[in-house]
Amino acid sequence: MSFLKRMETEVLIADGAMGTLLYSYGTDSCFEELNLSAPSQIENIHRAYIQAGADLIQTNTYAANYLKLKRYGLEDSVKEINSAGVKIARSVVQSGTYVLGTIGGIRGIKPLTISLEEIKRSFREQLYCLLLAEVDGLLLETFYDLEELETVLMIARKETDLPIITQISLQEIGILQDQTPIDESFLRLEEKGANIVGLNCRLGPHHMLETLSRVALPKHAYLSAYPNASLPAYIDGKIQYEEDENYFKKSARPFLEQGIRLIGGCCGTTPNHIKAFADEIRHAAPVLSKTVKQPSVKKAVETITISRTEKPIQDLVKNNRAIIVELDPPKQLTTEKFFNGAKALKAAGIDALTLADNSLATPRIANEALAHLVNKKIGIRPLVHISCRDRNLIGLQSHLMGLHTLGLHDILAITGDPARVGNFPGASSVFDLSSFELIEMIKQFNDGLSPTGKELGQKAIFSVGAAFNPHVRYLEKAVARLEKKIQFGADYFISQPVFSEEQLINIHEKTKHLSVPIYIGIMPLISSKNAEYLHSEVPGIKIADHIRQQMAAVSHDPIQAELEGLTIAKSLIDTAMDLFNGIYLVTPFLRYSLTAELTKYIRQKDKQKESQYAEAEFQ
Repeated sequence: MSFLKRMETEVLIADGAMGTLLYSYGTDSCFEELNLSAPSQIENIHRAYIQAGADLIQTNTYAANYLKLKRYGLEDSVKEINSAGVKIARSVVQSGTYVLGTIGGIRGIKPLTISLEEIKRSFREQLYCLLLAEVDGLLLETFYDLEELETVLMIARKETDLPIITQISLQEIGILQDQTPIDESFLRLEEKGANIVGLNCRLGPHHMLETLSRVALPKHAYLSAYPNASLPAYIDGKIQYEEDENYFKKSARPFLEQGIRLIGGCCGTTPNHIKAFADEIRHAAPVLSKTVKQPSVKKAVETITISRTEKPIQDLVKNNRAIIVELDPPKQLTTEKFFNGAKALKAAGIDALTLADNSLATPRIANEALAHLVNKKIGIRPLVHISCRDRNLIGLQSHLMGLHTLGLHDILAITGDPARVGNFPGASSVFDLSSFELIEMIKQFNDGLSPTGKELGQKAIFSVGAAFNPHVRYLEKAVARLEKKIQFGADYFISQPVFSEEQLINIHEKTKHLSVPIYIGIMPLISSKNAEYLHSEVPGIKIADHIRQQMAAVSHDPIQAELEGLTIAKSLIDTAMDLFNGIYLVTPFLRYSLTAELTKYIRQKDKQKESQYAEAEFQ
């Protein structure tokens, strides 16, 4: 008899976590590879869950797909690992026990750039492996992204008539991260062919029950629940969960009352947790009706009540010249020179002061602190860089909330230089997000939503810039990245410094079709040594040979070298001004007098052009 047939009249018990037990045994790499190297270990865990009362066990194949195995160099072992996973599970099942082929979600709890086409290819390969190995059903679990789950469900439904269980993971009670209500998502999955719809991971029994209380019994499908043991704790260098099996036993009946017909466990659960469920409700008759708790009426995300007093950065260049200047925050606690520079640049006529985020992975005074001060004390518009390197997803969200609260709405989203570039070799790079994903997250803030789908109570008004590195072998590939960043929400671009008139012209030709403006980067060189260092050692910067030769010719005289650097920069500006309305000046080593002079040079040239136009019209 199939397990779906049994579920017509009884509640079935599923198994619990596999990774939690393997982790507790000291495994901290690819759990699925153990199907090949330590099959007896996997077999023992399956057997323990069956002895605890599980009617269904899932194969150790959660992350056995091409995209996830590639992290371990195992992308060519998809068939071998999945086949072995089913074989191990089959070797321990008894009469009346079933094997579920497990496939985990790929998109996680953050915006990811993995395309649906990549997911489809990876999913199909794993799906065929499990079907060929003859599983009793499929378990599609830990899907945070409903689009992804619907996509793979439809593929699976076309390929097999086996029972399919689909399980969503939530960050917030009752809603997915894209704001879809849980009851609506279950209905959509049922309509696309899921036999069982439910929840797993992230939530413990308390919050999972609260979510399920808002869900009516499906018309055709059944409900499942695989709660976590608890919230995890980090103790003595290890992730640990509470081991209170009695708490699980007490929650068994409430799950039954919510209409659950398949109950198991996720992270932190062990055979003891499953035994607690089995002892309480195994083979219990399912409830056939329930009262659905109506969710409290939420206010819609309120329309922003604050308004920008100035145009966004991208709008400054629509009809006029705009100049933004980068002035690095100091590496020391003394700030007098920095603020003197900010004042001089304001007097020169800049439109915004851009502040890097620990550039070259070197600690500096926090740029948001200086941005707030230059804005309030000097009256300069700050443009704050945000790097993905130093903050995890939690820190980035908190940082954005802080910037919004301070009234700092202009942001440059960058991936950031790896930590090993800087002078702290023991520091680690976080990179929870790429620059694409950070742009997307910031734009989600503008919709009043956090990455998890939680309402923020107010809509942000961030203007989001993105970085452009034109110093690549094939400029077309760099432009393709810009097009992709526009799709993710970039409002404008700021380029790395360019040191060739020919390159400026080429960049203009290759980017003039873009729908958002580019602020082209210009940086005055101060010495031959400076030019060689930038060219050879700084990621993303290349300097034309003839310019390095010009700087080398005056290397004996520091004053002449600085003047030569300004001459080169002005020549580049002459070309850039004919092609781009936005100019981005980079200040070397806090020598703000150089970028102040270049700002004045640009303003004076614009005035001269205006006078010439006026004179021509008068004549």
